[in-house]
Amino acid sequence: MARFPTPSPSDMFQAAWQVGMLAAETQAVIAMRLWGFAGLWNVTPYENRRMVSEKAGAITQAALNASFAAMQGKPLDVVLTSAIRPLRQKTRSNSRRLAKRGPRTA
Repeated sequence: MARFPTPSPSDMFQAAWQVGMLAAETQAVIAMRLWGFAGLWNVTPYENRRMVSEKAGAITQAALNASFAAMQGKPLDVVLTSAIRPLRQKTRSNSRRLAKRGPRTA
């Protein structure tokens, strides 16, 4: 059975930080999209299509990244962060894009 190298506490903190940021950005995007669907936030008419179509690519890339890192025998924190990277790219860009649109005013 293969053994993964043991990550340092600093490496594990960095991985946990990435998970936390992913959760925070995801919640922000969900909130802004829900407000948009309720008419309280400026969103494009294509936002619902976009939120569905972007997931397949990000999840596929996350799975590939994690698989390749694990097959190379990388430490567990590297496997985790490589999986999170494409997900964070989407949540970060969506959060910034939606935040720029701002709340709907009358």
